[in-house]
This record gives sequence, structure tokens and C-alpha cells, in this order.
Amino acid sequence: MFHKATVLSLTAFFFLSAGRMYSAEKTTMVKGYVLDSACAFTKSLEKPVSSDCAVACAKAGSPLVILAEDGTIYLPISKEMPAKGQNGILMKWAGQKVMATGSIYQRSGSHAIVIEKIEAVSSGK
Repeated sequence: MFHKATVLSLTAFFFLSAGRMYSAEKTTMVKGYVLDSACAFTKSLEKPVSSDCAVACAKAGSPLVILAEDGTIYLPISKEMPAKGQNGILMKWAGQKVMATGSIYQRSGSHAIVIEKIEAVSSGK
């Protein structure tokens, strides 16, 4: 049998380890471009080729993401269960620079955002 101290140590270790794998939500603003996920990863783009290209990829089923100015890729997610795809919300801004406000989640190096507000940003800003 396990000793009480061993169980407590294992429990503490589990919670500390789990905290490193993902972080709790926090509300913040993300400025970046809306583009299709395949281009963001495979072509290492800094901004979309064009709005038409991003829309065509999204219509073909590729999830749209937000590529932040610092190079972080945010996957838009829903808080609803079952979860719903976010392309319908992002399609209006495909290929454009946006400012998105919402709850940010991180897990094992991946980033996600539950968008609460999104608006276009002029490319000069």
C-alpha cells in the first residue's frame, strides 16, 4: 500500500506537471492576419498571399487561423460543446489584418482563441 505522504507527493506532482502542459484562459487582444492554416504552417508566410486565396482555401475546408505579428498561430475555437468550426465567423476577414479580443488558451506549445470581438485593422497600423 501507498503511504499517505507518497500519495500527497504524487498528487502534487500531477497538478504541477499538468499546469505546465496548458494554461488557464485569459482575455487578451491578438493582432494579426487571418489566413488558412495550411499556408501558415507549410509556407511560413508572414501574411496571406491574398484574400481570394484565403477564402478559396477556407471554402475547400481548411481552417482559418490568426497569424499574430510575433509569429504565433492562434487556432480559433468555440467554447460550445459540441464545438463548432469558426470559419463562418472568420470568412469576412480572410486575408486581412485584424484585432481579435478573446479568451486565450495554451497547451503544449499550441495556442487557441475563443473570439469575443474581431475587427479589421488597417495594414499601416
